[in-house]
Amino acid sequence: MLKKLLIGSLLFVGSLYAGTINIAVAANVSYAIDDLKKEFNKLYPNTEVKVTLGSSGKLTAQIKNGAPYQLFMAANMKYPQALYADGIATTRPLVYAQGSLAYLSSKKQNFSKGIKLVENSKISKIAVANPKTAPYGKAAVEAMKNGGVYDKVVGKYVYAESISQTVSYAVTAADIGFIAKSSLYSPKMSAYKKGINWADVDPKLYTPINQGIVVLKNGEANSEVAAFYTFMLSAKAKKILNDFGYLVP
Repeated sequence: MLKKLLIGSLLFVGSLYAGTINIAVAANVSYAIDDLKKEFNKLYPNTEVKVTLGSSGKLTAQIKNGAPYQLFMAANMKYPQALYADGIATTRPLVYAQGSLAYLSSKKQNFSKGIKLVENSKISKIAVANPKTAPYGKAAVEAMKNGGVYDKVVGKYVYAESISQTVSYAVTAADIGFIAKSSLYSPKMSAYKKGINWADVDPKLYTPINQGIVVLKNGEANSEVAAFYTFMLSAKAKKILNDFGYLVP
């Protein structure tokens, strides 16, 4: 009996350091999140990081409706700032990365034309993330308006619900798409070549995409959530994000 009690006590103590944390992550980070989790687990091997991916707007709506996320990595600062103002986030939003836009097509394109390329009659469908819920979609629309092509091409839009879905549409359901540059650093995207299938969108055409991180009320007293939050602002996390095409503060 004593032996069983001792074993039970040891299992209980061990479980205190083997928790699960739930984080909501903007879809554009889906390509880097596995590497980030692996690096974090080198430091905290017993912590399971459960990730829910989606557009920042939809994730914010879920959080407001009581979804049990403990930390939120958004695609811009607007949504975490709103959650902080409402008292749902317990830490002031900080920038963990700065994202940028790129064009992507399964076909060879003449990117020397810049954003005027989308006016080409051979481009009949343009994949864009929903600008109402996806910050990268909003940035794409802003770039087209500032580039003087929006009114001419708005009828070509094929809307996606997230930036990861936009990547899929760009190479299947559309002729070209406005995507998060970070997605191009996934091994699955190696077939698409810079200058042939993809290029940077002129950053002067859209507002820099500052991506914000906050701890939510559900994670306020959780030391493992605090550890992941601290990790995401560390040099190790910043190196991984940089390797995936982000600028880091």
